[in-house]
Amino acid sequence: MNKITILIHCKDRSNIIASVTNFIAGDGGNIVYIDQHVDREQNIFFMRLESEFTDETFSTESFKSRFKVEIAETFKMKWRIYSSEKKPKMALFISKYDHCLYDLLGRYNSGELNLKIPFIISNHLDLKPIADSFKIPFFHIPVTKDTKQQAEEKQLELLQEYKVDFIVLARYMQIVSNKLIDKYPNKIINIHHSFLPAFVGAKPYHSAYKRGVKIIGATSHYVTEELDAGPIIEQDVTRVTHAHSIADLIAKGRDLEKIVLANAIKLHSERKVMVFNNKTVIFS
Repeated sequence: MNKITILIHCKDRSNIIASVTNFIAGDGGNIVYIDQHVDREQNIFFMRLESEFTDETFSTESFKSRFKVEIAETFKMKWRIYSSEKKPKMALFISKYDHCLYDLLGRYNSGELNLKIPFIISNHLDLKPIADSFKIPFFHIPVTKDTKQQAEEKQLELLQEYKVDFIVLARYMQIVSNKLIDKYPNKIINIHHSFLPAFVGAKPYHSAYKRGVKIIGATSHYVTEELDAGPIIEQDVTRVTHAHSIADLIAKGRDLEKIVLANAIKLHSERKVMVFNNKTVIFS
């Protein structure tokens, strides 16, 4: 059985859903999931659809070619079709914080994440033993002010060599340059606390504690040229009180970071995220 996922967005107009579903039915497909959304302000139609094909002669490439001519061009669609046979490849970029790394590798090892991790890149050697224990290749690429350009060139070489589909910055404490962002638009996922922009700097939890915050949170988003301002994929919060210490806030924040990042990765790898004008549509 062949299973494909179709993502579509275009100007809203009548007959889009009927045309797409009839095309799939005419090709012998059985639709097992369909969801759509219309952005009324911008008059944009979004749709995600999963379909199964039992015919052994079915070809994803042939389907794409005919879909482009018969459907996509008619409605002037932006569209993507993915086969379930291909698991996306995710590269992990890390530094010294280990909580997100342990969590993701644990989920990966248990089969919870439907993807492949070809390698881990770090600008430090501290977490290499973790990568080794999970038997995932580890590449140490130091980054300094003088070597940043050369470091990114090495990163790009590895990403292209291993045919990586997307990148996750699992508490990678370096700013990614436009060179990498341009190669992977809406394919670099970051995680950080949600105190921004109120509490910036190296010790946001200390600053937030002094102000007596009542809610802390975490945000996962795609990386863009504007720092920490990319399309948001997932967020979560938890309440805190005056009784919580700075250590409590940090612990709660790290728990949220793990959960939010893992959920964002699942949504991305399962093709449930669509980006339009720095905003996301997230399908269930």
